[in-house]
Amino acid sequence: MTPKLADIWVYLSASPLLGLTITLVVYQAAYWIYKRAGFHPLLNPVALSVAALVALLELTDTPYATYFDGAQFVHFLLGPATVALAIPLYAQLDRLRAAWLPLVGALVTGLVVAIGSAVGIAWALGASGTTLISIAPKSVTTPIAMGITEKLGGLPSLTAVLVVSTGILGAVLAKYVLDALAIRDHGVRGFAVGVAAHGIGTARAFQVSEQAGAFAGLGMGLNGLATAVLFPLILWLAGWR
Repeated sequence: MTPKLADIWVYLSASPLLGLTITLVVYQAAYWIYKRAGFHPLLNPVALSVAALVALLELTDTPYATYFDGAQFVHFLLGPATVALAIPLYAQLDRLRAAWLPLVGALVTGLVVAIGSAVGIAWALGASGTTLISIAPKSVTTPIAMGITEKLGGLPSLTAVLVVSTGILGAVLAKYVLDALAIRDHGVRGFAVGVAAHGIGTARAFQVSEQAGAFAGLGMGLNGLATAVLFPLILWLAGWR
């Protein structure tokens, strides 16, 4: 940056609303690209936004804490947005009653595979116990995953990075994986994406259909709840905590 631009940036960065403004502008630009590309999964707006924001913070030598002073307003809205997912889900109530048993089976399977595969691979590569705890809740929505990690002695910052990465990969790859498995039902597809890729995957599911989004929201919520309850119990039974 030139000295003049650097002075301007220092002045602007003193305002906590700068982080919020930049986040909204960058996401809007990323979504515009995503829309122009026909909603191609590889151009997921969250992935584009993360890359652009990281590059901007790096180029301007802006600490993440300074950026988050303003961006935390978006972070706060994660809670109300998650609760609001109950509205489209209520419209699917009849189907939920009829399919509760397969959904429970899918939830348990997804939870076990998500935790088992991540921890197993990390353990095989020699990761420490702290790292294993931080990796385990990678498929859970960020606030719950960070809370689980913090309570169990892991690294919440590492968990946050892994959760976002998992969500982006899930949103990008889910279509191709589910198509390859010949799974066409929007409810089934949505639930699978919600369990595996939490909020980012759920946002992608809503772009496909309201039914897919509703079941994705259900999968995300149930996976978060089940992981918060069962993962500490598993660690206790294994003698880790």
